[in-house]
Amino acid sequence: MHPFFNPNRPTSGDVEQSLKELKANDLPWKTGKVLAYVYEPDPEAYALIQKAYMMFLTENGLDPTAFSSLLKMEQEVIDIAINLLGGNEQSAGNFTFGGTESIILAVKAARDYAKEKYPHIQQPNIVMPVTTHAAFFKACHYLSVDPKVIEVNDKTFTPDVRDYENAIDENTILLVGSAPSYAHGVIDPIEDIAALARSKNILFHVDACVGGMYLPFAKNLGYDIPKFDFSIEGVTSMSMDFHKYGYTAKGASCVLYKDRELRKYQIYTCSEWSGYSIVNATVLSSKTGGSLAACWANLQFLGATGYEKIVEQTQSAKMRIVDAITSIPSLSLLGNPVMNMVAFASDTIDLFALTGMMKERGWYIQLQFKHGISPTNIHLSINQANVPHIQQFIDDLKSCVLELERSGSTAAIPFPEKLLASLTPEMVNQLKGSLGVGDGEAPDDLTMVNRILDASPPHIRDMILKEFVNGMFR
Repeated sequence: MHPFFNPNRPTSGDVEQSLKELKANDLPWKTGKVLAYVYEPDPEAYALIQKAYMMFLTENGLDPTAFSSLLKMEQEVIDIAINLLGGNEQSAGNFTFGGTESIILAVKAARDYAKEKYPHIQQPNIVMPVTTHAAFFKACHYLSVDPKVIEVNDKTFTPDVRDYENAIDENTILLVGSAPSYAHGVIDPIEDIAALARSKNILFHVDACVGGMYLPFAKNLGYDIPKFDFSIEGVTSMSMDFHKYGYTAKGASCVLYKDRELRKYQIYTCSEWSGYSIVNATVLSSKTGGSLAACWANLQFLGATGYEKIVEQTQSAKMRIVDAITSIPSLSLLGNPVMNMVAFASDTIDLFALTGMMKERGWYIQLQFKHGISPTNIHLSINQANVPHIQQFIDDLKSCVLELERSGSTAAIPFPEKLLASLTPEMVNQLKGSLGVGDGEAPDDLTMVNRILDASPPHIRDMILKEFVNGMFR
């Protein structure tokens, strides 16, 4: 019998112990050896974030007139973001629960703006590079907007503004650029794209979800950071996450607009029902005030000088890793990463085996599948918790590569494309058991699953992922 239906209720201590047991097999992010998913604050900041979150756990962000504390904190958090990203008195924005929500809102604002200003547009589209975050594809899918995808340079992984111009048509409502793109850590030519957007009278969104709380401080420290924000005429909206390099609790992000008038198109209202009138500035209605309070508290606690110190440490760590990668003949750095996000590939080393070996040594590094001109690669997101362990990471990386070279292990042999292209949902379901995917469970070893996904064309990859995830959740 499930404990929920048992008349003998467990004690709170029993439940707490169960929670601890559930965490036992989770990613061990407190080791400082995780280079993805988690952006770990220092212990003092972490304790403050927990207290602030719990202090506002029950407050509801649905109605800012009922909880004036949340309204004040959101205004102050957004003021900080606007100032960091070159906005002015006319700029505006809102706190959201993640970069995906911020991006969905920016696309909604562009769509609804175009609907009012250009009623002849029946099927809107947005032009964006293939390196643009998947959240934009998700926004297009949810909002019935067509993504028009352009390719990028196979060395720099940045787009050519001429390709934007060629892709624009009478239905284009928005251009998108990244600062930086997640996969390779490179900044798109924002000034050139903004000039094009301005000349065509098209809105332009800069996705700074990973860079917004990092690049301004790196620039203050003297690093060569190209302009990417509202200081450029033609940038009309931006997204920025606090829960990445702002080191606060998830979810915490924001969507910003150069001009307050554009922001009103993201707002949703509904009086067409029998209950209270709905007005939502963001996607969510009811929402805890905890993540906003935690964000506000951490921004207050660290301040600009605190973030500059963190950026200085992680930039130094990034450069050490880049130097190490470029010193290993078997590995190749992808693009020119401007901040603490690095991707590297190999023509000779089996990256699946390398990822597994590094995991055995306690490191979690993120494998990225090949797509177009971007080869199979390993991605590193370096955060402040990694800094004390960088030399160990470099030593382990060199050791693992050397071991693979000595063993004669070469780049993985691809699966037959014809076989993968003919996979059906039924065939994938038959494969689940042999790949360790069970009902309500994730596989212990993802190596074979990842090899199949990497070798599959995108539409087959999507189908496999849907089937696997559908099998993991009840």
